[in-house]
Amino acid sequence: MTVLEAALANDIYIPHLCFREGIEPFGGCRLCLVENTDGRLVTACETPVEDGAEFISESERINNIRRTVVSLLISEHSRDCLSCPSSGDCSLQEVSSYLNLTEDDLSRLRQDLPESEPDESNPFFIRNHDKCILCGLCVRVCRATGAEAIDFAYRGHDTRISTFMDRAITESSCVSCGECVEVCPVGALVSREEKPFTEVKTVCPYCGAGCGIYLGVRGDRVVSSRGDPDNPVNRGKLCVKGRFALKFVNSPERLKKPLIKVDGRFVEVEWDEALSTVAERLSEYSGEEFAAVASAKCTNEENYILQKFTRAVMLSGNIDHCARLCHAPSVRSLSMTLGSGAMTNSIAELEDSACILAVGTNPTETHPLTAYSVIRAIRSGAKLVVIDPRRTRISELADIHLQNRPGSDIPLIMAMCRFIIEEGLHDTEFIESRTENFDEFRDAVMALDLEEVESLTGVGVEDMRRAAITYASKKPASIIYSMGITQHAHGTDNVIALSNLALLTGNLGKPSAGINPLRGQNNVQGACDMGALPDLLPGYQTLDDSFRFSDKWGSTIPGPGMTLPEMFDAALEGRLRAMYIMGENPLLSEPETEKTRKALESLDFLVVQDIFMTETAELADVVLPACAWAEKDGTFTNTERRVQLIRKALDAPGEARTDWEIICMLAEKMGAEGFDYASSSEIFKEIAALVPSYAGISHERLQDGGIQWPCTSYEHGGTQYLHSERFSTPTGRASFLLPGYHVGEVSEEYPMVLVTGRNLYQYHTRSMTGRVPELDSFSDREELLINPLDAAKLGVEDGGTVLVKSEGGSLEVRARVSGDVMEGVVFMTFHFAETPANVLTGGDRDPVSGMPELKFTPVSIRPVE
Repeated sequence: MTVLEAALANDIYIPHLCFREGIEPFGGCRLCLVENTDGRLVTACETPVEDGAEFISESERINNIRRTVVSLLISEHSRDCLSCPSSGDCSLQEVSSYLNLTEDDLSRLRQDLPESEPDESNPFFIRNHDKCILCGLCVRVCRATGAEAIDFAYRGHDTRISTFMDRAITESSCVSCGECVEVCPVGALVSREEKPFTEVKTVCPYCGAGCGIYLGVRGDRVVSSRGDPDNPVNRGKLCVKGRFALKFVNSPERLKKPLIKVDGRFVEVEWDEALSTVAERLSEYSGEEFAAVASAKCTNEENYILQKFTRAVMLSGNIDHCARLCHAPSVRSLSMTLGSGAMTNSIAELEDSACILAVGTNPTETHPLTAYSVIRAIRSGAKLVVIDPRRTRISELADIHLQNRPGSDIPLIMAMCRFIIEEGLHDTEFIESRTENFDEFRDAVMALDLEEVESLTGVGVEDMRRAAITYASKKPASIIYSMGITQHAHGTDNVIALSNLALLTGNLGKPSAGINPLRGQNNVQGACDMGALPDLLPGYQTLDDSFRFSDKWGSTIPGPGMTLPEMFDAALEGRLRAMYIMGENPLLSEPETEKTRKALESLDFLVVQDIFMTETAELADVVLPACAWAEKDGTFTNTERRVQLIRKALDAPGEARTDWEIICMLAEKMGAEGFDYASSSEIFKEIAALVPSYAGISHERLQDGGIQWPCTSYEHGGTQYLHSERFSTPTGRASFLLPGYHVGEVSEEYPMVLVTGRNLYQYHTRSMTGRVPELDSFSDREELLINPLDAAKLGVEDGGTVLVKSEGGSLEVRARVSGDVMEGVVFMTFHFAETPANVLTGGDRDPVSGMPELKFTPVSIRPVE
């Protein structure tokens, strides 16, 4: 601790402006001066505490200096405090009051206000240079996020905080996270959001990081959000969506009453009629004729109830959710190699990694708070190796970026394993004591044809060797990956290859190491944990263990069901006749969009339960209005296995109800027993009784903060990292497995490869972010990124329209010429319904996990006249 931190921790106030906990000290404002025993004045924010040291924090000498410093600041600062939004919450006001600064103190100085217009270009906040005190907090926090959009510019009296070339903030590398607004001690950076009347502690509903937030509420509206400084995931920090994009809850487009389609048009009805209709129709189907789609955006309790309803009431094993399209390969492969399919370590542990290998992931866009931890690790001296066909912000920070051809990850990773063995960098003690099948694996990688690997990947052999040595020689080393690895027809084998790499170097079962899949949606980990999978029960228990559930539920548990893509196949074939979709929009998120549309239209009966009239809901026979996350209690489980409470902050609009209440009312309408829960906490008690890894968790325990599973008893504190003593396999050892691979090929008709992904400012199918119009300032339409060399060959102009065609379909989209994609590769997101990228994708599936191919779609491109 520094002297200032020690003083503040002991309720000793020392005036300061440029200090904020968690941000590197600066010592710029000079207000925290204290006197040591030598009579020397030192800055308390930069001086470390030592046992027995003595400091004087208050004296006439010190306060005279402080008054002069503050007077000088005010002389160049707007004094119109009454019109300032930060009035009453301004550190400069606080310090001035504490020092009893008077007009006489200020009259000795000539006021010299700079003349500048406020920068109002950003839709979320305003910058006003006239109120800036040059404390540098905004600069330092911007650097910590990796954006580095602002810095000190000019010199002396003309010094100011500026963007590059002093342009508007929206023309800089700013990512609108609002961290600068949060730390600004005065009114130089001010949010456009309303002040809340009350705040409720909860969890962000976007990506799988699971950031803690205080949700600001005024009346019946969400008005603000700020990070929870006590949450270990984000420690008070947020991204643009977590801070500014939560007002979708207030949208007038929210569903408020149940709807039944009559003669092609929706008609509002009462709940009893809607549920009676659904119960009557679903009673006509059971077993293979019925399927349910759970939701990674709904709570653990709601996903548990839907899979229970599907299995116990509808007697069907056909339950799945969007993990099939993101991390189903992680669940399968890591269960095969390590015994558990979850992230082995914690997000915060990345900061203490000596090396981070980021494969097929773009965390600055998709998991910003995880990226912050990576950036902090780099700043502390960690090495970063990136494997990605695209150039991204994280790759720009890397020591080594291997820009491999899409779909060629396995030969590249296996070659890295070979180089590690050749260099003697493999952990022989770990391999001998904690793994099996190493000899077979070693023989296979040593037999690799490196020339063939170089040809397949497009990466030089020496670059691969350098990356392998960097990863293996720096310990602890952590692997992070996401859908660039999993969304392949060989996604399971991709993850197996990464698991081999971690096992080879002994980077498992210890802090700041491991293999860490970054989950894309807020509760995709929880939905998997709750058994929203066709072949696994809650807690990843096999159907052979179903007696525990049949005893509890009073029902025979059906056998394995269909995966999400198989459901649509079955609907087209007439085998699947009824479907219940909760909180998902497969018409946009599924590959082969037109096939998905035909499948949904082929159903006899479709029920959609959601908060908005999504593209999928438009096709339903009955639409049921659900509560948004801010309108209910429950739990989410984040990407690092941390189970956290979400808390109700406001009432739902109209007659919308929680997802679990709707399903329970439906079950009772159908004569089922065991669905008479009084609260979500009661549902969680049943989960804890049936799922060993959740056995020690309850809503009551979570009041004090999240707990990482496995947590097997109420005396257990949770598990920060997995496999510390043994792996969760029958033998207790992890297995080296040989991944098979086939690198995809293009054709003369479709000579380029389309890769799909996400961007920072939109989320999934935009059912939420599409109701936050400010985000359109940054991303309001789809674009196709194309390499300049390809654009020149094809006659494609930047901003021009192109026709993209695959075997599955075609669409027109605006082109953006960019060096971020390699030659022969194009990139699109899948956010926009007006330009649905998944019209183009589809075809092959991973034979083990059922994952459709989304990261390698051969396409043709031509400009549209």
